[in-house]
Amino acid sequence: MTTLTEQEFRVKSDQALEGARQALLPLADSEGFEVELQNGVLDLVFEEPIETKFVVSPNAPVRQIWVSAMSRSFKLRWTPESDGFALNGETLPRLLERLTREFLASHNH
Repeated sequence: MTTLTEQEFRVKSDQALEGARQALLPLADSEGFEVELQNGVLDLVFEEPIETKFVVSPNAPVRQIWVSAMSRSFKLRWTPESDGFALNGETLPRLLERLTREFLASHNH
């Protein structure tokens, strides 16, 4: 298991959040939500179908990226094989896109 130094983690988590932001922009444009990266935290802000926010934040002490979405918490760790942060093989951008689609689908009846 690869353990990143704190410095490595900061660089990789910054890159991961920026990469996730870029990956989500087309979906955000088409579905009408905001993707904001500030102070090292990525927020997905929805006004429709209901107001909610997904929060993606690096947790340096445990070298994980934590995603808080729909009253659930996801903890992604660095996986060299995917060259990114992942949970059960699902990378951060994929996880966020899946959660976004689930959220939108669950409230668009």
